[in-house]
Amino acid sequence: MDFGADSSFAAAVEKVREHYGVEVSQSAVRVVTQAHGEAMQLESEVAVSLPREGVRELLAEIDGTLVPIVEIGEAQGDKRRQRGCKWQEARLCLAGHPQSLRRRYAATLGSVESAGRMWKACVAASGAGHNTRLHCVGDGARWIVAQVKEQFGAQATFLVDFYHLSEYLGAAATTIAGRGARSWLWQQQERMKANLSAEVLAELASHREAESVAEVNAPVRRCERYLRARLDYLDYAGARARGLPIGSGEVESGHRSVLQARLKISGAWWRAENAEKMMALRVTRANGEWQSYWRGLRQADA
Repeated sequence: MDFGADSSFAAAVEKVREHYGVEVSQSAVRVVTQAHGEAMQLESEVAVSLPREGVRELLAEIDGTLVPIVEIGEAQGDKRRQRGCKWQEARLCLAGHPQSLRRRYAATLGSVESAGRMWKACVAASGAGHNTRLHCVGDGARWIVAQVKEQFGAQATFLVDFYHLSEYLGAAATTIAGRGARSWLWQQQERMKANLSAEVLAELASHREAESVAEVNAPVRRCERYLRARLDYLDYAGARARGLPIGSGEVESGHRSVLQARLKISGAWWRAENAEKMMALRVTRANGEWQSYWRGLRQADA
């Protein structure tokens, strides 16, 4: 199971042979690995209530990534002809003390609401209480903003990921400044860090494309619209003054190390239920709960 959580099931067979001199089939490795993953899965429908007491402040991030999913029809006949492949969004969340390297993770292929409930459980497990101040950072997607409000209410502040914002500014920079795009971008970034969004908006408005220009060819207009729709979530100066991050790089890095490193290996396609089990294995390891899981199994068998 340990090897199957990190490598392909075929590679796990070779590792078992190399380390233990035992011959096992690929199907046996898959069945055992997925059985433990199922045992580790979090209940996405559980309602979490924060205790009255808690730590002073926590960082919380959530984001989505696409994973390869295969669906197989239930009709009689050749199953190979009933296979359908697609990319489905997996949502990974984390929480932890801003000044600590330790993070608590959770992940699901479920709905936005399920992801939100898991996020709240993740925050609670990190020590949050009713008075804990939550610093949430994300790419500005509407579902993220909605879950911040629904799960945490007034105790949370949300900040649009600065680097995602910079992508919009960078696209506008090429249109506005041409060869001077890099200098123009740096100036607008410094304004945003100083909470001078009004000046940035004025600059964008003075170069906005005509409404007759197609949306795909109007990066300045897109950037201006993106900013105006998120003016309540651009307090970069406040976050920096408190020593808090202005980017959601941690959860994006988590996508690579926690989920994608196993779920997106070459040639891998997963049934949704098996992808959920593998995600549970990966999250358990990332949370440092691998040994406690095994101790619990040994105690149950004693």
